[in-house]
Amino acid sequence: MSRRAYPAEFRRKVLDLLAAGRKVEDVAGDLDVSDQTIYNWRRQDLIDRGLLQGLTTDGNVELAAAKKRVAALEDELRATKRAMGAGPRSGGPKARYAAIKQMAAEGHVVQMCCRILDVAESGYYDWLKRPPSPQAVRHALLIAVIREVHAASRGTYGVRRVPAELRLGRNLTVGHGQVEALMANARLKGVAGRPKWRRSAPDSRALDRVNRQFSRDRVNALWVTDITEHPTREGKVYCAAVLDTYSRRIVGWSIVTRQVIPQGWSSRNSPGRACVVRSTRRSGLVSSRRARGVCGADRKGRP
Repeated sequence: MSRRAYPAEFRRKVLDLLAAGRKVEDVAGDLDVSDQTIYNWRRQDLIDRGLLQGLTTDGNVELAAAKKRVAALEDELRATKRAMGAGPRSGGPKARYAAIKQMAAEGHVVQMCCRILDVAESGYYDWLKRPPSPQAVRHALLIAVIREVHAASRGTYGVRRVPAELRLGRNLTVGHGQVEALMANARLKGVAGRPKWRRSAPDSRALDRVNRQFSRDRVNALWVTDITEHPTREGKVYCAAVLDTYSRRIVGWSIVTRQVIPQGWSSRNSPGRACVVRSTRRSGLVSSRRARGVCGADRKGRP
């Protein structure tokens, strides 16, 4: 229940009755005022006359005005922070009006929001009464369809597949940039695809010591190796072999269930002097450590 307000003349007459010798209980009963209210009035009168220590009536008025001003400044500060978070000051009036509408729904004063965002209050109310434009209606319909497509893809479709689905699957005429802007406003993102292949730097690749010259004048001067994959009923197997280009003989081979280094090389097959081992650019064939350990040479391919 709200507090009852009494005019200053009424309070003065009550104090005069108390000064004339009337009791507080009698005055309270006759004037329908609570006893505590009359005691508060008498105590405040003593403070105003300097008989008691405390804040005078004028001080109370100033304090109430200061508190009201502080509350208004705090509201303006919160509205300013909210406006800075929305970021509409650099946009057009429509974006600012939309921000003001959202701030007003949160409890901020419209007049203060218009002053902070530097727009006319009359323009804001005209914008509220104005019907939505055909473009706004189209954007609302498109964003509803985009949300449906994005949800149907379990959140995987992005700015490439959503326009394709709208054009091919929904027969909607829409531009790629428009869909991208609407998805950005709605904070819809797809799953990132496979990373693009990047060409490795020249210094990270092994040097080609063969240069497509496979003829050699001695044994164990050049070895070539490769691996093939064979599907079976029990799974995949991998067959790797190492060929000496001079003798055209297999110096090592291996059939395993994992794509690993060929295990057919042994110490008796290792050359007595350094040779070159060349493989394709697939990394699961022969490691540079095994190549250096067996024949003291590098291979051609990615490390």
